Parts: sequence; structure tokens; C-alpha cells
Amino acid sequence: MSPSLKVKAPLAWFGPGRVRRHAAVVADRGVVTYAGPSAAAPAAEERIEVEGFLMPAVADRHVHIRLSDPAAVLFGGVAAVRDLAWTPDEIFALAGASELPSFNGPIIRAAGPMLTGKGGYPTQDRWAPPGTGLELDGPDHARRVVTELASRGAAAIKVSLNVEAGPTPSDGELASIVEAAHARALPVTAHVQGRGQAERAVGAGVDEFAHTPWTERLSESLIDAAARSMRIVSTLDILSYGNITPELRTACDNLARFRAAGGVVVYGTDLGNGPIPPGIHVREALLLHEVVRMTPEEVMTAMTATVLEPGAPADVIAVDGDPLQRVEALGRVRLVVRAGRVVTAGS
Repeated sequence: MSPSLKVKAPLAWFGPGRVRRHAAVVADRGVVTYAGPSAAAPAAEERIEVEGFLMPAVADRHVHIRLSDPAAVLFGGVAAVRDLAWTPDEIFALAGASELPSFNGPIIRAAGPMLTGKGGYPTQDRWAPPGTGLELDGPDHARRVVTELASRGAAAIKVSLNVEAGPTPSDGELASIVEAAHARALPVTAHVQGRGQAERAVGAGVDEFAHTPWTERLSESLIDAAARSMRIVSTLDILSYGNITPELRTACDNLARFRAAGGVVVYGTDLGNGPIPPGIHVREALLLHEVVRMTPEEVMTAMTATVLEPGAPADVIAVDGDPLQRVEALGRVRLVVRAGRVVTAGS
């Protein structure tokens, strides 16, 4: 068990609306026990003072962790990830291992395989090893598959609605997926690609777009319906990798209108898909700020899964600079604490 830890910094963001100067966070047994003024912080066995900005560690809601380096992800300021398609035996075992103190990487939550039609995406794609896509054979089979994945600890059920790359689940299969997942309190996330697929997802009661839709400009009525019932994982930079593309423009327009309609946006990078760096991806954050027009605090809220308060996971980072003023500061990680254990501390 790690010793109790106190981290002090001149400035901290504990969560939305909670900025504190001369702040401290104290952790014990993997959870936060104190977050507030440094002068009132209780003693701890280990103490660190950092000339930086304290905040909760980042959570990436869309990764393929086996195509990256878990240690590099954690060292880069990301303490929690959600894997959205890999072979079930391998990814569920890795997710279990990530809960051990000895694991050198973020906590991993996993969906397991992506549910698809016969020969559908991603079963024919080179990036996906056999088993990453699970082909469905009717509504009853879809229901059994969801039950099995839930029993193995799936954090979500992912469905492929990529009509541009092959067959997709039928409407009956999609309805069974959503019904069975919701009966087990599991969210359903969908890869939507091609005309009409976003409408199918919203109509079926899917909880989340795993990517911001980019193949068509969504209608205002669909945007409004989606904003009332689901959230969107950003994954914007995979449409451009640092450039400006028509796909990126379409996605940013859809996401900005979704947000303006009251929809919830969360940060995700699709790590493993092309040259996305492990750890905090500053360009993804900048796209949310500069193009989607989210405030720096809204971006940081989208990038974090918890606030720093007693009882919360002791996953904390410090960055060089104030990201509430300049989002670019998120790329300068100086300290990473995972479950109360110091992973890396820069000078």
C-alpha cells in the first residue's frame, strides 16, 4: 500500500467552478481524503510541492490500448481509458490487470468486441485482429452476446453502424442490443458512418456516438433529438491529424451544434488509430476550444471523469501553466499521481 501523500501547488482546479489558490490534495489508500487550502491540509507521510497547476487526471473515452503503450499513456497524464473494440479474451484480461497496484498504465474499462453484421466493419480491416468484430446472427443472438459481454465485465456495448465498410446489424438486432444492454445498465455506443446511420442510432435509443459524425451534416431535428438523449465522444483529430479536412469541418459543425443544443461532449482520441500521441492529446483539446467554441473549463470538464474531493479516486496531475487561461498548458505535464501513487514527477 502506498504511503499517504500530500501534493501542494500555487493553483488548482478541483472541478467545474472550483478554482483554489495555494491548494493541496491529500490521498490515502488510493482515494482523495482532502482537497482545499494548503494551510488547512492534514499531514501525510509523503509530501510534494509542485510549481504547477493541479487538476484531476484525464480520462480518454475512446482508445484501442493494445495499439499503444499503456505506460506512455499514463505518463502523459491520462489515468483512465475506455477501450472501444478489441478481442475479448485479451482486453478483458488487460482491464482486470489494470486494477492491480503493479500495473504500469491507466485503469482500463473495455467494451470487448464491436458488434457488427456478417462481413461488416471492422472484420475486414487490417488494424483489427480476429475477434475485434463480432458478427451477429439475428436478434436472439444479439441478445445472448450482450448478456455474455456483460457477464465478462464490459463497461459498454459497442455497435458498428458503418455502412460504408460493409453490412451493419439489422434494425431488429440493433433493438435487441439496446434492450439487452439497458436491462443490465450498460450504455450502448455506436460507430456511425454513412448516410442515415446517425438517425438509426438515435431512433434505436443508442446512448452515445463513439465518434463525432463526419460523413454528413446532421439535420437540426436530429441534432436536437441527439442532444436530449445521448452524448458524443469527440475524436476530432483522427479526421485531420493536424490538417484541415472536409471531414473535420463537418464533424466540428455537427459537434458545435450538438453542444449548443445542450448535448454532452466528452473527450476521446481513438488512440491507436494513426499518429495520435499517448497521453493528453493537446490538439484534440484545442479543436474543442478553438473550433467547437468550448471554454477552457468546458474542455477540461470534458476531459476529466471525476472531481477532486474526499472519496474520489486519487488520480491527479500537475501541468506547467494555467489551462484555464491557455489550453496548451495541458500538454506540459509535470506530475502524475495514479491511485495515490506518484508515477512521474518532473522538475
